[in-house]
Amino acid sequence: MRHTIDQAAVIGAGVMGATLAAHLANAGIRTHLLDIVPPEGTPIDADLSSREYRDAFAHNGIKTVLKSKPAAFYTTDKARLIVPGNIEDDLERLREVDWVLEVVTERLDIKQSLYDRIAPFLSDTAILTSNTSGLPVTELAGSLPDDLKKRFLVTHFFNPPRYMYLLEIVPLAANNDSGVATDPQVVDRMIEIGEGVLGKGIVIAKDTPNFLANRIGIYAVISTLNAMLDGDYTVEEVDFLTGPIIGRPKSATFRTIDLVGLDTLVHAARTVFDRALDDECRDAFKLPSIIDAVAEKGLLGEKAGKGFYKKIKKDGKSEILTLDCDTLDYRTKKRAKFPQLDLVRNVDDSAERVRTILKGKDRAADFLWRVLSETMVYSANRLGEIADDIVQIDRAMRWGFAWELGPFELWDALGVDRVAERLEKEGRAVPDVIGEVLATPSKRFYTEDESYRSYHFVPGGKQSELPERPHTVRLDLFRKTNPVVKKNASSSLIDIGDGILCLEFHSKMNAIGGDIIQMIHYAVKETERNYDGLVIGNQGTLFSAGANLMLLLFEAQDGNWEDIDLMIKAFQRANQALKYSRKPVVAAPHGLTLAGGCEVCLGAGHVYASAETYIGLVEVGVGLIPAAGGCKEVLLRNLEGVPPVDGADLFPHVRSAFETIGMAKVATSAEEARRYRFLRPSDSIAMNPERLIFYAKQMAKGLTKQGYRPPDATIEVPVIGESGLGAFKTFLYTMKEAKFISEYDEYLGGQLATILCGGRVTSGTMVTEKYLLDLEREVFLRLCGQRKTQERIQHMLKKGKPLRN
Repeated sequence: MRHTIDQAAVIGAGVMGATLAAHLANAGIRTHLLDIVPPEGTPIDADLSSREYRDAFAHNGIKTVLKSKPAAFYTTDKARLIVPGNIEDDLERLREVDWVLEVVTERLDIKQSLYDRIAPFLSDTAILTSNTSGLPVTELAGSLPDDLKKRFLVTHFFNPPRYMYLLEIVPLAANNDSGVATDPQVVDRMIEIGEGVLGKGIVIAKDTPNFLANRIGIYAVISTLNAMLDGDYTVEEVDFLTGPIIGRPKSATFRTIDLVGLDTLVHAARTVFDRALDDECRDAFKLPSIIDAVAEKGLLGEKAGKGFYKKIKKDGKSEILTLDCDTLDYRTKKRAKFPQLDLVRNVDDSAERVRTILKGKDRAADFLWRVLSETMVYSANRLGEIADDIVQIDRAMRWGFAWELGPFELWDALGVDRVAERLEKEGRAVPDVIGEVLATPSKRFYTEDESYRSYHFVPGGKQSELPERPHTVRLDLFRKTNPVVKKNASSSLIDIGDGILCLEFHSKMNAIGGDIIQMIHYAVKETERNYDGLVIGNQGTLFSAGANLMLLLFEAQDGNWEDIDLMIKAFQRANQALKYSRKPVVAAPHGLTLAGGCEVCLGAGHVYASAETYIGLVEVGVGLIPAAGGCKEVLLRNLEGVPPVDGADLFPHVRSAFETIGMAKVATSAEEARRYRFLRPSDSIAMNPERLIFYAKQMAKGLTKQGYRPPDATIEVPVIGESGLGAFKTFLYTMKEAKFISEYDEYLGGQLATILCGGRVTSGTMVTEKYLLDLEREVFLRLCGQRKTQERIQHMLKKGKPLRN
């Protein structure tokens, strides 16, 4: 079966349905968004018989997601791919679609009634899926024709679908009255669509209450609530202990409940209690009475404007209050204090942090042992029930709840034998599967052999080889199996096969300093000598947050201008080497790609970016300008396409470059990065971040096979000179007088304009790249010596936000 989707239909234009339609549009899929015709009397200013009235729910869904924060669309023009309609007038459209995704109210009767209506309009190859979060697949498919049952399954996206990586796929098993199951080819097709087209991480779950991630996740939340109440912990203490310190998201427990909605938690817990009749922990899904009390007061979270936290305005400033669970009144937020945990604050590895914490004999250790051990035990008892192997469960929790360690990875990190021994000492039941694990030679859930092949435990006391996910490159595995070509404290040069090298940053926040700059120079030379291409990328949480500001501040405060000049020259030469390398260089940015990290990408000949790349030149926020080629490259890209004739008006193009840099614009997606010229039309975008390095490698290989040649290094461009500079200075003066910018912002803008206008030369003068780079460096050094720039850098380092002085 072909694995493409030309057209899709989403039925249900509520928040989830509309955001799903938005993400399908992000992937370039023309999507029909259908909902019911509004009942008569609905307050819509249109004639009842008009399409404006009849399609109003779909139109409102699109309008809502266009305003949503975080943004549902990569760029708002993607909304053009969504075609609104209704299920009275537009069912004929379904004959043309490849996939119908149902996202209506979580009621079995409503869903089945909808299926009865749409089934006659579906083509013989169309796939029908439900986005239910817990209704049984067998019951949903009960009234479907047998042929359609073969093309029916659950595709459970997590909210918001653009950002949440997990997609649970739940096929219809053959153990239903008809004996008809989802066709395996349909499952394979949806896996490839989910991974390759929509950029999701897929887990296959069984048809059990709440499926996989929510089954474990809701249990973990309830365990946390009970431990809090039994131990008299505060909301702040719980969120501190269940957040980043143990490798969980910053939203931790109560902020997550507020984001998801307390009513959603209650519904999910009730689903398990009502349906999981054989679950030995079924009674645990009876939520503690505090939840009923909070719900009765309408404290449902962000959707209600208040939950366990509430934001208020006080003295013109925002303040966050916390719910006191004893009085159910709000109070000033308190800082959680666990002095004993200072020992682990600087430990990067989450497994090591948890091991160290649990060795303690204090309130933090007691709380975390209870919560983590209960979740680990519960997960082990679900093996074989909710999923066939540990990999699906661990991936579900990492991808759906952003845990750094899934429950079975945590068992291994703490030591399966040690955890089991402690459980026995406490008189608690040890899951049967643990005995099977301890009977294996490794006594672990995951193992590696001498060739670094990975295995995972499967019930029955066996280890099964962990299959590599297609279209992925694991840099950690290449580091183990291939000799690292060169390495220093901040970067590594890795042979990733097929004649391609990968330059990986691994400093803190992947900040760019001397080590990385030196490695860039070496990487280009080594690639030109012995390899076919170079990829610049990593598999951390971000590409690069920019240059090492702390080091720069120290040098500036000490007046080491010669050292700063040499460093900037080296960075400029490094990025020029990337641009003019005789072998193709492909940058693979993802996540934060700021300042110097952005300049590396601008220097690379080609870019293969993750769709979720947040890229920009933000130096003006600390009183500087981009000086490693960033100003030069943004200017050149804005001048591309200008007619090569005398008298061509260059000012609008220079102004565009000025606005991009001077306003510190950051693209909120790779698609938006094209607008700011951080990406070119020829650059590529990967929807699935785990495929990014693989795709970048394939691009480098392909460019080599095509007979790659670097761009012309002798290019000269016209600049607008003094006349343009005067226009910019007039504009900046007006902005200052209107109090839109400060006096120092005016000065900074003038310095930036000096570079982009080409200095004090005649309009139309042709200049080289070296000339522009020299201007960048001259201005950068001048700004480093300014007291107000140093104050801005210092403030950013201390407060994490810009200072307007």
